[in-house]
Amino acid sequence: MFRGLFSPKPEKRTAQALHRKLVEAARQPALYGDEGVPDTIEGRSELVVLHTALIVLVLQKSEDPQARAVSQALFDTMFDDFDAAMRELGVGDSAVGKKIRFMAEGFYGRAKALEEALEADDDSRALIEVLARNTLSEETPDSRAERLSLYVNAAYDSLQSQGAAALIAGEAPDFPQA
Repeated sequence: MFRGLFSPKPEKRTAQALHRKLVEAARQPALYGDEGVPDTIEGRSELVVLHTALIVLVLQKSEDPQARAVSQALFDTMFDDFDAAMRELGVGDSAVGKKIRFMAEGFYGRAKALEEALEADDDSRALIEVLARNTLSEETPDSRAERLSLYVNAAYDSLQSQGAAALIAGEAPDFPQA
């Protein structure tokens, strides 16, 4: 009787499964190092945000009302994970809320810039600039941003091919190997 009362909603379970898979994709060693994102807490966080944003963008294009619920649950799951990670690192309770709020605002800005860059018709120049600025924290795009843009384009194309309905159904997101 009480099992249904305390179990997570279906969209939360779906979001948790999607989050596990996107974190796995974001941790691909080939995305880091001299030719990729710095292998730091910030770099790892940026790649989780990037992968989450790609899924959210696909979900938001869906007409299915469940897509919005899964998208919001995925956003919440990502920030629950960030919250837990900060607490494990010893960030004080009073600072965690402020940092999470700042990160959430950053997520919306990054997702919007990513969406505009992916839709731009400029041979990925806009995407390279967005990735350099947001994910790599560089003023000027370099070969790392160009390399990352190839991965992001492939990932976005793959997720779009998979479709929002598959993501809503809980199918693992189809990210390419980096």
